[in-house]
Amino acid sequence: MDIIKSIQHEQMKNKVPVLDVGNTVRVHVRIKEGNRERIQVFEGIIIKKQGGGVNETFTVRRISYGVGVEKTFLVHSPLVEKVEVVRVGKARRAKLFYLRDRVGKASKTKEKLGARIENKERVIKEEMVEEALAPEEAPAVETEQTVVEETVDTVKEEVVENVKEEAVVEDKKEETAE
Repeated sequence: MDIIKSIQHEQMKNKVPVLDVGNTVRVHVRIKEGNRERIQVFEGIIIKKQGGGVNETFTVRRISYGVGVEKTFLVHSPLVEKVEVVRVGKARRAKLFYLRDRVGKASKTKEKLGARIENKERVIKEEMVEEALAPEEAPAVETEQTVVEETVDTVKEEVVENVKEEAVVEDKKEETAE
């Protein structure tokens, strides 16, 4: 890996929530005011996703006191504590900019019928490590077969030792019986 990729890899989170355009989400953001920190919740509809890797972002829109407010969050930002899916929306487009022109109930997406609200997460770092390592650079990893073979060998040795001990005990019993 080159230097830039390794630095980006360090900055990425291990697990990232699965976010889809049209979903209503609750984003927990860490806000610093002076020397105090608190978590603020921003709830709205995801209107777009863009980028990839460390630069992956999603934009959430909500109506606050009659004014449309949009915030863009970095997926891998340390300031984003967690993202909860509140409602699974039905979207047929990648970007829902048409919601900006709508007011009231029309500014919401339809809910997917039969969709479960699950906070799914996708694992990022393990996938990248496997892709980044070439076969010749891959460290020596014990396979299940070698572990099983070693376990079988140790069990065999233990059984042989137990049998020898039992034979010695039986010989002593026979000698004392005579």
